[in-house]
Amino acid sequence: MLKKNTQHEKVSHRKPVVLMSMGAQERKGHDYQVMTVKYIKPLAEHAGCVPLLAPTCCGSEDIEQYLSMVDGVYLTGAGSNIDPALYGQENLTPDKQQDPNRDNFDIPLIHAALKMGLPIFAICRGMQELNVALGGDLHQKLYAEPNMLDHREDGDESVDEQYADAHQVRLVSNSWLSKLLEAEEIPVNSLHGQSIKTLGAGVQVLAHAEDGAIEAIHLPEVEQFTLGVQWHPEWKAAQNPNSIKIFAAFGDACRLQVQARS
Repeated sequence: MLKKNTQHEKVSHRKPVVLMSMGAQERKGHDYQVMTVKYIKPLAEHAGCVPLLAPTCCGSEDIEQYLSMVDGVYLTGAGSNIDPALYGQENLTPDKQQDPNRDNFDIPLIHAALKMGLPIFAICRGMQELNVALGGDLHQKLYAEPNMLDHREDGDESVDEQYADAHQVRLVSNSWLSKLLEAEEIPVNSLHGQSIKTLGAGVQVLAHAEDGAIEAIHLPEVEQFTLGVQWHPEWKAAQNPNSIKIFAAFGDACRLQVQARS
């Protein structure tokens, strides 16, 4: 009996495992699959989760097997844009890098994760993927839209300057995110040229930028944790109380998955 209790305790205290899909990068004639350290560390340090990095270059056939091993899904930002053909538009930014392997992996990954009830946390490109997967579309050139700010970073600035607070985000009043952050408005960084235009099925807004750009979304009709943010809470997360709260909430949701499976 003592042995059985000890085994159960080990299972229930297992850290959650979270899937992170990798992206393509070419270096000196070689193709790489990569994931930036800035995304990995807060998942481990503030969410208390173990990252499982999945290459997207091998197709989507093994998605269900990947998801059978994890307790959550974390869709990060990247330097590439989503293929506009996936939301019925022509490509207006042909000079911008694309990553069709990631597109073709993450779209079915989102559908499968939602079906399995797994928590999903999505940042920047990841938030846009979540919206596109559910039938929404994007502003391909947000900076060219009337009355919209230019949310892109200045490539001539230092990295610290690029990721500095750029504008305020207004949280939907009395939403779970505003309650989590204990605020109606927060400062955020801004490093994106594209933004959500039309919301996908079941997607609701949690925050807007000063110009009305959508900065955070969730799926209130599903039971599991879902959150997409357009800013980058992973950047120096340990120095940002709002980032810590967001990663901790995602980690707590993933721990519930561990308990449900134990």
